[in-house]
Amino acid sequence: MPLELFSLIIDDYDAAIAFFNETLGFELAEDAPSLTTDGRPKRWVVVRPADGGAGLVLARADGPEQVAAIGNQFAGRVGLFLRVRDFDATLARLGDAGCELVRPVREEPYGRVCVFRDPWGNQWDLLGDPTG
Repeated sequence: MPLELFSLIIDDYDAAIAFFNETLGFELAEDAPSLTTDGRPKRWVVVRPADGGAGLVLARADGPEQVAAIGNQFAGRVGLFLRVRDFDATLARLGDAGCELVRPVREEPYGRVCVFRDPWGNQWDLLGDPTG
């Protein structure tokens, strides 16, 4: 039973779509008008890794509690793990997008890894294949 979707709280749909598509190489799977549970307009936006896997629902913060959670959904921990085929190219795109490198690139038995902070403040592990 695969995990299908999970939500990531953001402040701007279009900026988030651009980051995930242009910087991380995700695909826009859905972008449709929708309604909040109390009937206000919103968008249903889903991005997915180009080669499959669980999708992210890009959920624009609604109200002070959600705004306060932007960038801190994982209580300051790494909460997202992205394995990529071209580690160096992805790392370069992250730098071009202004993402902060929280922990430098290092080699681990499971591959190259570094921690970066996305534009909203969430920490990610960027994972590549082992070298050598």
